[in-house]
Amino acid sequence: MFITSRILLASAASLLTLIACSSNDAVQGAASAKDAVAATVNGTPVSERLVSLMLKQRTDLGREASAEARNGFIDRLAMQLVISQEAVKKGLDKAPEVSDQIELMRQSVLVDAFVKDYLKNNAVSDDTLNAEYEKIKAQATGTEYKARHILVEKEAGAKDIIARLKQNPKAFAALAKARSKDRGSKVNGGDLGWFDPHGMVPEFGAAVAKLAKGKFTEEPVKSQFGYHVILLEDSRPKPVRPLEQIKPALTQQLQEQNLRKLFDEMKAKAKIDIVQAVAPTPTPTQDARPAESGKK
Repeated sequence: MFITSRILLASAASLLTLIACSSNDAVQGAASAKDAVAATVNGTPVSERLVSLMLKQRTDLGREASAEARNGFIDRLAMQLVISQEAVKKGLDKAPEVSDQIELMRQSVLVDAFVKDYLKNNAVSDDTLNAEYEKIKAQATGTEYKARHILVEKEAGAKDIIARLKQNPKAFAALAKARSKDRGSKVNGGDLGWFDPHGMVPEFGAAVAKLAKGKFTEEPVKSQFGYHVILLEDSRPKPVRPLEQIKPALTQQLQEQNLRKLFDEMKAKAKIDIVQAVAPTPTPTQDARPAESGKK
């Protein structure tokens, strides 16, 4: 999913990339004068805000933000700052492959921050949710079924069961327990509960849809699993779950739709010129070179 509950908390590496951002000024600015300081590394302060952000990420994952965890984060940040300082001294932040990665990370964090800010200031209203829910209910079609089945390996076995059911239709559950090879349903007398026929193998779904309530198949239904005898107990229009059950997922879906629309509008207004890559001139192979005159 495009949206996550920890949009800005990508990783400690992302945060440290911003600290070590492409210049000495960035390293010296690891914590401004007004920030609380968690530690110093060669005189450079490590911001308490950075440690708190990492602790929040930990608690968001359901873990305890203990003093031990805090000290561990500080130690990790200090070690990475030591290394990043050395990298800057060596001029590695000026290397194209490094500065490009830093720029990509910077853009990624800014995109996440933009999305988080948008979601914070553009909440989906209850009216919008209710309207979308009504659309879902209006578009909901189809039927679901409640049935039992008996699965056997041979057609002859299925025909024998059908003959017994014609004599005593109430014996279906007992026959399922005694003879069905579907271990998942036989203990419940072949009961499959409510299901969408499209979730079954095609032959089974088609046979169920043709049955009348209270009737069983009078011919074995063959599928890849064997031969089925099916009893339809009931059917009903496919229900739509209450709004409260699908509200989180529906809210996220609408948020994503709004963001896609916004991004499309932003892209349409932007001036984007794509420069086509020039294919390199192929080097002729030895066989493709003209033969030197005078040589045999």
